[in-house]
Amino acid sequence: MWIERLARDISALGSESTPERALDLMSSAAARGVPGCSAAIIVLWREVGAGDDAAGGVGGGAGDRRHVVVDYAASHPDLAAAFEHQYRTDQGPSVEAVRWMRPVSVADVLRDDDRWPLYTSMAVRCGVRSTVEAACPMDDGAVTFGVHSSRPNAFDNEVILPLVALLAEHSAAATHNAGRYIGAAREAAHMRRAMSSRGVIDQAKGILMHARGCDAAAAFEELRRVAQRNRMKVADVARHLVAENMEGAR
Repeated sequence: MWIERLARDISALGSESTPERALDLMSSAAARGVPGCSAAIIVLWREVGAGDDAAGGVGGGAGDRRHVVVDYAASHPDLAAAFEHQYRTDQGPSVEAVRWMRPVSVADVLRDDDRWPLYTSMAVRCGVRSTVEAACPMDDGAVTFGVHSSRPNAFDNEVILPLVALLAEHSAAATHNAGRYIGAAREAAHMRRAMSSRGVIDQAKGILMHARGCDAAAAFEELRRVAQRNRMKVADVARHLVAENMEGAR
């Protein structure tokens, strides 16, 4: 079924992408794949306490917690403008969804919705008439997923409400996987740098041992002294020595 296929596609987007790229791809996929959808938006939120230094955020829900935006991606710039207005005014379907962690549906923001008076005119200017939003909690925050249409009554809630809730869950998993991918890539890069540094230090030690007739410990101690004296890293001193030795050998 197309619903399960779209959900799987969105989940898969986090496996090979950065979190930022994953958000862009997921919002675009939803805009293309959800019937009646003109544009889609995904927002990553971080939960903060009442005493947290982070300014602003969406509060007023259960407890004394609030949510601040970490990142978001909208498939259309007008939808991005509408969301930023929501965040500034603390009114609108996205902030309502994360505030109460429940789905939000708007059949026609112009005619039958007076929940957010500061949002209505901005939504109309940005071409947003109908909306379905859902929130999915994460370990330290939440994801909200919203589909929007320039037409009123564009969505069949019996179909779209559970779909958007499902997409929010899959988006949360995908962004979590993307974050793990980035963390693993950074750790691998760190290990490669460490291995590279170890190799060049061993080369430099070999040069000193040959030139001075000392052992490995004494050679390393000499590298360390030069590094401290010149406020450099030992690996950088080793690279300079290896490079000079290679130049001298030519």
